[in-house]
Amino acid sequence: MRAGGGHVVSDEGRLIAGRYRLTEQIGRGGMGTVWRAGDEVLDRQVALKRLHVQPHLSPDDLVRLYERTRREARSAARIAHPNVIVVHDVVDDHLDAGDGYGEAGDGRPCIVMEYVPAPTLADLLGDGRTIPPEDSARIGLGMVAALRAAHAAGVLHRDVKPGNVLLGAEGRVVLTDFGIAMTADASTLTKTGEMVGSIHYMAPERIRGQTPGPASDLWALGATLYQAVEGRPPFRRLTAMEAAYAIAVDPLEPLKQGGALEPLIVALLSKDPADRPTAEQTEEALRAVVSGVTTVTLPKPASQGSGAEPPETGRGRGRGSRGAEPGRGRGKRVLVPVGVALAVVATVVGATLYMRADNTTNDSDSRQNAGAATPSYSPSPVPDGFHLVKEESLGVSFPVPDGWKPNKRTAEQVTYVDPTRLAEIRIGVVDPAGSHPIAHFADIEANTKVNYPNTYRKLRMQKTTFRGQPAAIWEFTFQGRARAFRAIDLGFGREGEREYDIYLSAPDEKWDTYRPVFDKVRDGFVTSGS
Repeated sequence: MRAGGGHVVSDEGRLIAGRYRLTEQIGRGGMGTVWRAGDEVLDRQVALKRLHVQPHLSPDDLVRLYERTRREARSAARIAHPNVIVVHDVVDDHLDAGDGYGEAGDGRPCIVMEYVPAPTLADLLGDGRTIPPEDSARIGLGMVAALRAAHAAGVLHRDVKPGNVLLGAEGRVVLTDFGIAMTADASTLTKTGEMVGSIHYMAPERIRGQTPGPASDLWALGATLYQAVEGRPPFRRLTAMEAAYAIAVDPLEPLKQGGALEPLIVALLSKDPADRPTAEQTEEALRAVVSGVTTVTLPKPASQGSGAEPPETGRGRGRGSRGAEPGRGRGKRVLVPVGVALAVVATVVGATLYMRADNTTNDSDSRQNAGAATPSYSPSPVPDGFHLVKEESLGVSFPVPDGWKPNKRTAEQVTYVDPTRLAEIRIGVVDPAGSHPIAHFADIEANTKVNYPNTYRKLRMQKTTFRGQPAAIWEFTFQGRARAFRAIDLGFGREGEREYDIYLSAPDEKWDTYRPVFDKVRDGFVTSGS
């Protein structure tokens, strides 16, 4: 903490509530910091979570936050189960006025919990490591047992994720950090509009701003199991906004290493809560996987038609006709929830105008920049291992990895392939450009579905901006003759001028290796008008 003179003072050794002596910081999250502490009354080790300072909140909001934290921690303390961390106490940390946190007498709630000296599931999954389906199912059994106990007590966890799963001695699995848990009749949003929890494990209904229920915790369990077997969250994206959008509307990417656990994970990650199995059904399916059953049969969901959009198909680069876009799916899958999702995503990120990590911004920029002069742009230096190529017929230049060779040139596009001839960079020009690049992509997608009727799967297609111009991003997978491929396409340009397309495709199994090539080509891409 900071003393009045501004220098940093360690909290180690501080005595909280006249009883708990802080000894070592063992974790830090979005809501607070977790310490190992000594209980000087009962002479035992405990874990103590202190809320972070919240200088952006008004005094009234701060009082409301603290009171909600105390109430929800006490609710979590009602849960008595070996797979649930024990909540011992809720106390206040009273600070001096000189600490810089507020007026003397203010007290931040601290949640005192059982101390379990064990690694987390997140520790085991670091650097993309995975766990076999059978072992993942054993961990899942402990998690779902904890959730059943919590839900029976009327408590939702709201932050189920690998970092909150402790893997203790003798195979004990402990679900921890109920500090942001809530009773089942509480709202998912705070008064200030802040959504609590970790974005990659938030269920679609929470992203859309709907009231969560037990099925929301089960979705997070599914996301955790997906990461355990695949090495990454199911809807990992470059930014929090893109991840939230993908959770709300994008189809689930197929599992590659799910084994017998795959049907359960897919069911748990259904968009509609009513399509997910119950906790009891989940536990039964997990037990079947642990016992060695190779195929797990799940009960038919209660509702149909509002889950993930069914896989679409194909890849073809022709412009196609500029007719109506193809159908958007079945039943209740309509465009209105997408708009709702985007509005809530803006709340999660904290602003409606958000700069993406891939040098594109959201569509509000497109509307604001329409008709504006294209800003000048200085490309990134040519990266090591790349060389600059100039395609004068297209009026562009861009970096290409060393060893990649031109494969095909036409008046509208040029293709470079890697030495295996399985990965390619394709640069295309549409002159004149249509109404928006996303309309162009929709036309191409219609052809792609025809060319690959059973294997095309859209991962995302959305409006954005690139260097101040209207743009669209499209990602998808498709099956070639011998292997699965993944592709990403960026199109940008104003109506009536030129549209430029930057496209990369590569084997899906090596996508993490090839994906950075797209970023480097995009960042170094220059047009004759730049």
